Amino acid sequence: MKDHKNNSVSDRIREVCRYIEAHFSDPLTLKTMAEQAGMSRFHFARSFRSVVGVTPKQYLAGVRMRGLKSGLRDPQGVDAAIYDAGYGSPSRVYEQATTRLGMTPVQYRRGAAGVGISYATLETPLGTLMIAATDRGICSLQFGESGDELLERLRTEYPNANVEPMREPYDPQFAAWADAIVRHIEGEQPHLDLPLDIRATAFQLRVWKYLQGIPYGDVQSYSEVAAGIGSPGAARAVARACANNPVALAIPCHRVVRGTGELGGYRWGLPRKRALIDTERAHRVTAPR
Repeated sequence: MKDHKNNSVSDRIREVCRYIEAHFSDPLTLKTMAEQAGMSRFHFARSFRSVVGVTPKQYLAGVRMRGLKSGLRDPQGVDAAIYDAGYGSPSRVYEQATTRLGMTPVQYRRGAAGVGISYATLETPLGTLMIAATDRGICSLQFGESGDELLERLRTEYPNANVEPMREPYDPQFAAWADAIVRHIEGEQPHLDLPLDIRATAFQLRVWKYLQGIPYGDVQSYSEVAAGIGSPGAARAVARACANNPVALAIPCHRVVRGTGELGGYRWGLPRKRALIDTERAHRVTAPR
């Protein structure tokens, strides 16, 4: 076990997040993770949720599901990808498919051609925001200047999908997502636990998975993210992955800045990036030391 006496609680939790990401295929338990942090199970569970915004179990489940998505992009069988991601059986994946993967493994592997997408636009403190979702999860979450611009962008991104406006009154689940997103923008809900239905390369998924582990209110440089995913020379590739993020906020690419401290890029505009960082810093809760 590491000597943690000089590390803050936040630092310990970050180390455990990295440990989970490197060992998600192992049978990790709360006891194992707590030992990695040098804490009791109760203190670890409470501190982890305070820093990360979800429970250790939820974080591990998310990492495993993203690992599965990455595996499905490789030329191996679906069952092999499932076992490599740490699932004991294919049935465990299908139980979670509607809430985490967004579609069954076979559907995801085929690229979801012809899938139905519903969308709606919201007016938020940061401008017009379009939420687009399949019946499995959010596939696009984007800011823009108008609903027409965002719709054109959505159709370009998913040319083979059946894109239609969300009928009112909105589905209760969709309405809950919208409420959570607005509360997040306003700093009232630090963690967004939204089911995502997105397509990505294996490298993009590695980057996006890492970004979801950056604590609320913190920022890291592109180089730090590259080092964190085990590719220290890939800072530019990390920047491209951030630029291709289709779901603002849910994958918090606004938490990545240049090594000089400058904001760097942001596909939805630097004023929005600055506003998001400032709001998070103003509302973050510091874990006890």
